[in-house]
Amino acid sequence: MDPQKKAQDVVRCDLCKTAVVQMHCDFCDVNLCITCIGKHVSDDYDKHKVVPFQQRKTTLIYPMCTIHPTKSCELQCKECNIPVCTICAATIQHKKHDLLLLTEIYDAMKKSIRNETTEIENNLLPTYESLAIDIETQMSSLDSDYGNLADLVTKHGEDWHKEIDRITEEMKNEINEMKGKHKSILKQHLDEIKQVQSLMDQTLPTLKKIEESNKVILALEYTSKIKEFSKLPPKVQVSLPTFTTGNINRELLDKLFGSLAPISIKREEDGYRLKKMKATAKELLEVHELIASINTGFKYIRGVTCLSEEEIWICGNSSGLKCFNIEGSVKKTVKTKSGDYPYDITLTDDGDLVYTDGTTRTVNKVRNGQIEEVIRLQNWIPKQLCVTSSGDLLITMYSDDKTQSKVVRYSGSTEKETIQFDNEGKPLYSGNSNTKYISENRNLDICVADYKASAVVVVNQTGKLRFKYTGHSSTTEKEPFMPWGITADSQCHILISDKPNHCIHILEEHGQFLQYIDNCNLKAPTCLFVDKSDNLFVAKHSSGNVKKIKYIN
Repeated sequence: MDPQKKAQDVVRCDLCKTAVVQMHCDFCDVNLCITCIGKHVSDDYDKHKVVPFQQRKTTLIYPMCTIHPTKSCELQCKECNIPVCTICAATIQHKKHDLLLLTEIYDAMKKSIRNETTEIENNLLPTYESLAIDIETQMSSLDSDYGNLADLVTKHGEDWHKEIDRITEEMKNEINEMKGKHKSILKQHLDEIKQVQSLMDQTLPTLKKIEESNKVILALEYTSKIKEFSKLPPKVQVSLPTFTTGNINRELLDKLFGSLAPISIKREEDGYRLKKMKATAKELLEVHELIASINTGFKYIRGVTCLSEEEIWICGNSSGLKCFNIEGSVKKTVKTKSGDYPYDITLTDDGDLVYTDGTTRTVNKVRNGQIEEVIRLQNWIPKQLCVTSSGDLLITMYSDDKTQSKVVRYSGSTEKETIQFDNEGKPLYSGNSNTKYISENRNLDICVADYKASAVVVVNQTGKLRFKYTGHSSTTEKEPFMPWGITADSQCHILISDKPNHCIHILEEHGQFLQYIDNCNLKAPTCLFVDKSDNLFVAKHSSGNVKKIKYIN
């Protein structure tokens, strides 16, 4: 072990096996210490290229000419599509042919390979992962869905006389057969998707090996698979059978008991869409810039959201929900139906305003100036909310006794998913009525800022815990980490307002801290929102001001 490197051993010379490596022969791919360089280059081989170890694999290794073994091929014959050396280039065979520099072809191929790697990692693999999760979710609900169907048949059968038992059992067996066929169809489709995923997983190491290699022939011999992988499979939709009841009549028992509509299978060639998981890479700014400031007139701000700079919706400590433009002028005002202040607001992709009302336990939508009730809860009070990329609503809520909190996903007024406990049955969120702002990241993770727990809780779209973030140790944080607002941008960054420390934390998608936003006079920041252009809107506690900040290129 190197005395200066306690965690891992250093790279040693390949010749003496003891000295720390300092140089590298690119042609022989051999690590060398200073002492062993002379020994290595003492043979008759004249192609040695010894460079500092940090610059290893920067020398291109050209393929050797098959006709002139001592010559390397630095050209490519365009007509013959083969590498040629300078001697071959002067022969009659290639005399009138166009010759290209292999370095240019190599650079173009490496760029194409890098792009292909990025396309697979950022778009294709996430798409197939999403497809697999969607089908697995369907499969996981089959027992419940088909169980409900079987229960319906059973309940109807109990209303009949004992003579109906035979038909009841026969129909339940038919349901089980349909269930097996349904599951088999979905499993086959899932296997096809996972097979392509596996091929991509096998391809990536090859691509990365080529990227890291300085051997030209590897890049030349590689055939792109991106077209093959980009052809998404047809979407398979299998509908659940339905049960139609009949009137009780012993003579017509077999006919009138009811029937099951068979499952229908529809394959949509364009049913799936390729997910673009990340936009063009953007870099975080080292110095953040204050672009604009809006004085809302509220004493406290509870929510900020917008679709453009002309319609910035803000709610606070009154029943009025105000729409501002970036200059700070009020364009319109909507009052809550109950006359009480809303807990939070968000906007759908269609521009409809949605707000939570704790007094009435409702979630309401404002469309064309009219308020319609979307969701009404019992025993739970809705708090913060956001709209997902699929158009669903994610809502944080707490129980009447303030001992439990959870996140519920709704499609319209239909509850689709509840997220409350981890794999060990322990609560994911603190059980109280405190602020729990929520946001969906670009990678579909669900992020909750749990103020009382001093933690940000991030789960995937199925509710499985990915990580918890409890702050970053630095001189910036003088008070305990107390997350308030939370939002996400096009780069899968998670932004969290730290009210007591007067700053905003920026994390990457796996929970690693990247930097603070602690300038722009951010005193006690609370609500956050990032628009489609990655502009950050920040509400300041007790001031009624909302700031627009540029933090990313």
